Amino acid sequence: MSRTKSDVLQLMRAGGLVPVLRASSAEDAFELSLAIADAGIQVLEITLTVPNALLVISRLKKERAELLVGAGTALNADTAQSAIDSGAEFIVSPALDLVTISLCQRLSIAVLPGALTPTEILTAWSAGADVVKVFPADSMGGAKYLRSLKAPLPHIDLIPTGGVSLATARDFLESGAFALGVGADLVDTHAIREGRRKDITHKAAEYLRIVRNFQQDAALKVPRTI
Repeated sequence: MSRTKSDVLQLMRAGGLVPVLRASSAEDAFELSLAIADAGIQVLEITLTVPNALLVISRLKKERAELLVGAGTALNADTAQSAIDSGAEFIVSPALDLVTISLCQRLSIAVLPGALTPTEILTAWSAGADVVKVFPADSMGGAKYLRSLKAPLPHIDLIPTGGVSLATARDFLESGAFALGVGADLVDTHAIREGRRKDITHKAAEYLRIVRNFQQDAALKVPRTI
């Protein structure tokens, strides 16, 4: 399934969730991916810290082509290129690397570099980032910090990661998040190893419900044009 960068960003915005998959084995990462996808979430970020992460990405693209699969923790352009060659449709990093942004621009691949301060965020956006990952968002005050950033930078799409949970998800969305980067609160490797795959699917569905309720409420607030 071939998607343009515009398609990728549209799916990401509409989905509202980007689960960040970290696991100690490729098999755990693959099973986590399927458990989350069973809830209806179509966007997945496989971090390159997962052993044989590139094989997980290529396997998901082969067996579940409908899913939008990206690579996370891409710290440099060479790593990003390897992930793209394996089928990654977007690239995420916890930090800002201008060479990686340039590579993704050249290949028309969506890129979400990490930044924290207003200066870093503006630098990333000016360099061509499609969305800026605010990480770690919780260390700066969570949703309150995101709201403060969006006030002077309303034109920059931000995806908070770090501190996103069922309890905070709605606040982050109301603060102007493009989508939510969800990590440890959802990606439960212990549940997979203990055979509790349905627990992950259930929690993923709860996240999705929060996003859909927010989107419906936001749509109702949009003034109608005559």
